[in-house]
Amino acid sequence: MSDNKLLELSFEFAVAVVNLADSIKTPKSSYITDQFARAGTSVGANIHEAQYAHSKADFISKLEIALKESNETSYWLKLMFETGRIDEVQYKNTERLCGNIRRLLIASCSTAKGITKNDQ
Repeated sequence: MSDNKLLELSFEFAVAVVNLADSIKTPKSSYITDQFARAGTSVGANIHEAQYAHSKADFISKLEIALKESNETSYWLKLMFETGRIDEVQYKNTERLCGNIRRLLIASCSTAKGITKNDQ
């Protein structure tokens, strides 16, 4: 594992998102899979971009955008599952990865803002 677990996991997640989106063969799903792929790959892109932020505020902003994108990805993922475009195993595995990243993002944002568990 690299020194930055969040970077590594977000890249792994982006690969999983691309592979899942490319595997969907259901007709007329492109609008859903495109949104899913955009949101899912944006998570890692924003985390990567945060590493080169110009300021602490910029760093936090990029992580918060990644957090929002992870929430949107979960929405599209659930929609694809509920409409039969992906199976339960695909849904649970991908949602687990997304949830892990989301938890790390929440912790990272809190740390960067100087928020402790006692403050919440």
